[in-house]
Amino acid sequence: MMRSLYAGVSGLQNHQTRMDVVGNNIANVNTTGFKKGRVNFQDLISQNVGGAARPTEELGGVNPKQVGLGMNVASIDTIHTQGAIQLTGKMSDLALMGEGFFILRTGKQDLYTRNGTFDIDENGTLVNPANGMRVQGWSATTVDNRPYINTSDSVGDLIIPINSKDPAVATTEVQLACNLNKNTPEIPENPSGVAVQDGTWQARINVYDSFGNEHTLQINFTRRPDEVNRWNAEVTVDPEYGGANTIVEVGAAGNSTTNTFVVEFGNLGTLLAAEDGAGDRIAQELLQVQVAFDVAGATPGEGGAPVRQTFNLNLGEVGNPEGSMTQFADPSSTKVREQNGFGMGYMTSYRIDQSGVITGIFSNGNNRPLGQIALATFMNPGGLEKQGENVYSVTNNSGIALVDPAGIAGKGKILAGNLEMSNVDLAEQFTDMIVTQRGFQANSRTIQTADQLLQELLTLKR
Repeated sequence: MMRSLYAGVSGLQNHQTRMDVVGNNIANVNTTGFKKGRVNFQDLISQNVGGAARPTEELGGVNPKQVGLGMNVASIDTIHTQGAIQLTGKMSDLALMGEGFFILRTGKQDLYTRNGTFDIDENGTLVNPANGMRVQGWSATTVDNRPYINTSDSVGDLIIPINSKDPAVATTEVQLACNLNKNTPEIPENPSGVAVQDGTWQARINVYDSFGNEHTLQINFTRRPDEVNRWNAEVTVDPEYGGANTIVEVGAAGNSTTNTFVVEFGNLGTLLAAEDGAGDRIAQELLQVQVAFDVAGATPGEGGAPVRQTFNLNLGEVGNPEGSMTQFADPSSTKVREQNGFGMGYMTSYRIDQSGVITGIFSNGNNRPLGQIALATFMNPGGLEKQGENVYSVTNNSGIALVDPAGIAGKGKILAGNLEMSNVDLAEQFTDMIVTQRGFQANSRTIQTADQLLQELLTLKR
């Protein structure tokens, strides 16, 4: 009878623990990114009343006789299943669809969370506004005038500098991707270029100097007489202001004094070579000519000479029609694919894509990556330890954090403008609460019945 009393006590205590976990789950039913807990029971040690015996020639085997001494908690697991995604429309709200955790830093300690309710603080740092923990990722750097994100580097704070200046950048590259009609050109009803005269087509695009001033780049292509695969190209910067002393060079610097060059195509319609007015000719894999012009408003150089700006006019790859100039029997299209300069602007907003790349949107039309949010996964996410405030810390059994961008090495994708809700199912929790309550009541009845048996024993003497 004393054993049944203590077995009942163990049932009461451990069902109370289970009720505590269920109550915590229900309390956090609307907590963003919360992961529910689950209690597993196991029986306690059993007392051997009689041992087992193997069969003999005269008798069969005998099973052991054991009396259980109660139960205890085997484990309290954190269930990391996917929570529902709720749309919020706020760009800094981030939800994870799939495996992974956001990395937050407080001091020198890294913590991990599924709660993506982030915002920007006074310094432009992406943080959790509830506790100030800083979101970790990789900031973009500039390599050869192009933004680059090195995801193999150590993670750090992410800065989103709203209203910051985007300095002007002078044009250094202009890419052509036009087609010049191999046959006698005809003016289409809706031309992509402007027919200046029969056999001549014109391309125009704005380029920028180091001050951010716009300049009009105009290129006129004219078929050379009796040369079906060769075209004259006349390049002028700011033609409406006299051409800004434009000079085009194909070969060595200083050889040419004109603003014209010749484009030559092969019989298959692809690029073959280019040459300038000085007779310099190139037929290398990547064809480009150098264009120089005077920059108005710049401080004159030595001897009062005007400041010159130079950029490359890229014609494309020899023999490759993709993204290059061509000469096919199709209406001429004087398409300038891109140029890399821009004027000064201000950052007005930002976007975060599914891979966690943060792109700044600037008033000058420039879109530039600012950084990328890092995600962490673990061999055993159930081994993480809850630290409150919806964050987890690493333990000996969780494994180390495996840090990568979203979508890499089994990590999920990031959904901006959304939040992941709790994975608590109220119907499941209420059912578990009923089962727990009945288990608690049954164990209390065990104690009550054992007490009545003791009372009967005490009354035998009366």
